[in-house]
Amino acid sequence: MHTDVQHDDWLYQQLQDAGFAAEYLNAASEDDDPKTYVSALRKVAEARGGMSVIAQNAGLSRERLDQMLSTRGNPTLKTLAAVLKATGLKMVISPYSHPGGTQ
Repeated sequence: MHTDVQHDDWLYQQLQDAGFAAEYLNAASEDDDPKTYVSALRKVAEARGGMSVIAQNAGLSRERLDQMLSTRGNPTLKTLAAVLKATGLKMVISPYSHPGGTQ
């Protein structure tokens, strides 16, 4: 348990850096389960201002943001973009490259 707390503290500190936070979310987007991305975005929001501040900056209620970033959350593109902007990040699309894939 002590190691988990140390890791969480380390991750929280690292996510305060916009570049690290962007890489973290990009890595999470590689997972086939969208819950991975939503969970990662929650951690980024907590580290980059806290849920109340991010909710206010995104034009959402704290409750709505909490619901959206829960394990059962399903954010819309509009709210996802608003939360990313409130954390100081933005969505970027890049080509998907995989063996045998279309480019």
